[in-house]
Amino acid sequence: MSTPLLTAPQVGVHLDLVVADSSYQAAGIRELVLRHPGRAILPSFAPGSHIVIECEGHTNAYSLTGSGDFPEEYRISVLYCPDGRGGSAAVHRLMHGEQVRVSAPRSAFPPVANARRHLLIAGGIGITPMVSHLRAAAEWGRDAELLYSYRPGQGAHLADVQALCGSSPGLSLSEFTNRRSFRAGLAEALRRQPLGTHLYVCGPQAFMDTVIAEARAACWPESRLHLEAFGSAELDAGRPFSVRLGRSGRSVAVPSGVSLLDALDRVGVTMPRLCRQGVCGECVVPVKAGRPEHRDLFLSDAEKSANSAIMCCVSRSLDPELELDL
Repeated sequence: MSTPLLTAPQVGVHLDLVVADSSYQAAGIRELVLRHPGRAILPSFAPGSHIVIECEGHTNAYSLTGSGDFPEEYRISVLYCPDGRGGSAAVHRLMHGEQVRVSAPRSAFPPVANARRHLLIAGGIGITPMVSHLRAAAEWGRDAELLYSYRPGQGAHLADVQALCGSSPGLSLSEFTNRRSFRAGLAEALRRQPLGTHLYVCGPQAFMDTVIAEARAACWPESRLHLEAFGSAELDAGRPFSVRLGRSGRSVAVPSGVSLLDALDRVGVTMPRLCRQGVCGECVVPVKAGRPEHRDLFLSDAEKSANSAIMCCVSRSLDPELELDL
């Protein structure tokens, strides 16, 4: 009997999976293995994709660490954040056999197919999407180099990336456990990459800011710089603005410190939502007029430049009024 195959759900459709296994990659970093209760093959995904998990009223995005072709399971690694909003703690409490609802895989951080080479740079838990990138590079025979900066004893997936880079001739790994050696290794790696190399970075915001700044200083073109964040950073309250609902002509005020999503809720206009961090793509709304202040991590640079859509959970307006197709 053949294994059933799940078709890829669209935005707004979810999968109910079970915790099949778990282990600790490092202190405070728990890896979960999620499978379909009927052992169906799960929807495939591009390297660097993430899923959004709903758990105890929290929603958080986590990178998938597999290569993505007809997976029997989804693997994620979750760093416990005691000072966070509670999502990581909820995931760490999940028990073997417990059911959890997840979104379909979404990709905002895929490898560029025609890149001559891939330079992967990870800081701490930012290693998770890079494991997926490395697995795919090994399978497809692509050239990829990983720079991995981590605290001593906190190298999640270290054995995985060492094994991948040790067994694939096109892959290489450099490890760093202090800032000085990482900065020197980064500068050297940026200088010697061949033309056509694309850079991918994931980690804490300050880490990513440093890497991108160094790459720009080394004259890397913006089109070859790619970063992955797991949610919008703490945002300022923003200026007040109003939205006009194009279908009814109704005007809705959005005060400072109140999201567009919540402002719409208050007047009975309910939008789909999941992560509330500008990651999942659930609450995208078409824009008819005005300039959004894009704060999300879902829309591409081209989509943001077009100003034809807004993620109403985190984004605001540069103009006093926006008109939405609602």
